Amino acid sequence: MRLLSIRSVTYGALGRMGKIWAALVLCLGLAFAGGAQAQGQAQAREVPLSIVAFGDSLTQGYGLMDEEGFVPQLRVWLEAQGRGAVRVVNAGVSGDTSAGGLSRVEWTLTPDIHGMILALGGNDVLRGLDPKVTRANIEGILQVAQAAGVPVLLVGMQAPGNYGPEYQAAFEAIWPELAEAYGALYFESFFKGLGEGDLAAARAYFQADGIHPNPEGVGLIVDAMGPAVLELIAAAEARRAEKG
Repeated sequence: MRLLSIRSVTYGALGRMGKIWAALVLCLGLAFAGGAQAQGQAQAREVPLSIVAFGDSLTQGYGLMDEEGFVPQLRVWLEAQGRGAVRVVNAGVSGDTSAGGLSRVEWTLTPDIHGMILALGGNDVLRGLDPKVTRANIEGILQVAQAAGVPVLLVGMQAPGNYGPEYQAAFEAIWPELAEAYGALYFESFFKGLGEGDLAAARAYFQADGIHPNPEGVGLIVDAMGPAVLELIAAAEARRAEKG
C-alpha cells in the first residue's frame, strides 16, 4: 500500500511538472513567434520603397549618357528633396508600344515594386495606331497594376494634328479618362516644362532627331514631373502601410 501511495504521489508530481513544462514551452513558442513577427515587420520596413519607371525610349534615356537620362536625373532630384532612399528602377524599352508594355508588365511588377510611373504611347502615335487599340493596352496595364496593388502615375501623351482632329482628340483623351476610371495619379504630358507650348523655345531642349530630349530637356521634365512623383511615393507608402 505504501508503494502504491508513493507511486501515486510520484505520478501526480510528474503530471504537475508536465503541465508546467507544457506551459513554459507554450510561452516560449509565443515569445519566439512574436519575435519573428516583429523581426519580419522590421525587415519589411528596411526594404527600400521601389518605384518603376515603365515606358519607352523617353524613359530609357535614348541618345544620352547613363547619368543624363530620365531615371538617373529623377534619382538626383529625389535625393535633393530628401527622398534619396527611394529606389527608382528603369524599365524603359526603346521602341516599345503600349502593346509591348502590356506584354511585359506582369513580370515587371514583382512584389518588391511599390509604385509605377507609366509613360507609354509615343510609339503608338508615331505609327498611327488606332487610339482604341492604345486605350485597350493602357487599360490592360492599369488593370494588372490594380490587381497587384501598385499605385500608378499615368503620364499623358499628345498626338500631332496631321492625323486629323478626331484622331488627336480620341488619342489625347485616353490618359485623363483612364486615370479617373482607375484612380491613378495623372500628369498631363511627359514634355511638360519644355517651352510650355512654345515650339521654337522647346527645340533647344531636344536632340537632333527632334523627338528625344537632351540632358537639359530631361532636367526640365524631371523638375516639372517631380512633385507628381512625390505624390506617387506618398501613395505607395500608404499602400505599403495598409499591407503591413
